[in-house]
Amino acid sequence: MNLPPQVQSHQPGREAEIRPAPDYMPKFPGVGRLKDKVALITGGDSGIGRAVAVAMAREGARISIVYLDEHKDANLTRDLVRQEGSEAIVLSGDAGDEAFCRAAVDETMMQFGRLDILVNNAAEQHETDDITQIDAGQIERTFRTNIFSFFFMAKYALRHIGPGGSIINTASITAFRGHKKLLDYAATKGAIVAFTRSLAQVLVDKDIRVNAVAPGPIWTPLIPASFDAEEVAQFGDNAPMKRPGQPNEVAPCYVFLASSEASYISGQVLHPNGGTVLGV
Repeated sequence: MNLPPQVQSHQPGREAEIRPAPDYMPKFPGVGRLKDKVALITGGDSGIGRAVAVAMAREGARISIVYLDEHKDANLTRDLVRQEGSEAIVLSGDAGDEAFCRAAVDETMMQFGRLDILVNNAAEQHETDDITQIDAGQIERTFRTNIFSFFFMAKYALRHIGPGGSIINTASITAFRGHKKLLDYAATKGAIVAFTRSLAQVLVDKDIRVNAVAPGPIWTPLIPASFDAEEVAQFGDNAPMKRPGQPNEVAPCYVFLASSEASYISGQVLHPNGGTVLGV
């Protein structure tokens, strides 16, 4: 699949600028699997986060959309949730900052009065294949966004999530096979898998499930914000299906894991990656 060559200078990218637009709308009608639930989704403005927000709204959940500063994207996602007959709020800030994470959870509780589902999805990545060119600032920035935020959000969300609740973390195929140009990013994704498996053990007696989703190449704004135009044009070609996945091909994993259909699943990782078989 050939994509138009394109780049974006802003991490994690803006969906309003990406061409072609990713497919984020759910493929099937909802059946109320998340009726009366409230979900907080970091990185919920675009990409996988947007698709998850709309899919969960279609299943009856109210949505708290946490994002950095992509206001146009976030407002559209909020409107899409409302078009599904649900409610949404948008909360702008840095998920790598602990104080903001606490404030986001507090605001969600103030607006909705409950919290049942936490989707830790915020991420950034910076391409380089030379470890000597990765400075301390980049490492800290990537880890703050990609894994510190997961700790912070879980820390405050768990004050409110009760039995039957669910935490879903976005990992990546890079956690399992690495990536020579995304060393710090891949390291955070490996940490997310370990975090998921560990937190699942901590919370099992409280009837709160913790799982992860490890997508392969998915067409989101993060891609043109991370790679050069030539790489973007070939994105997804190395997957067995010879194409990138779309966000609405990943979002069902999150809906399933958040629902009672996955009541006997915790500490696990789902792999929507276009057919790559991983020995995990």
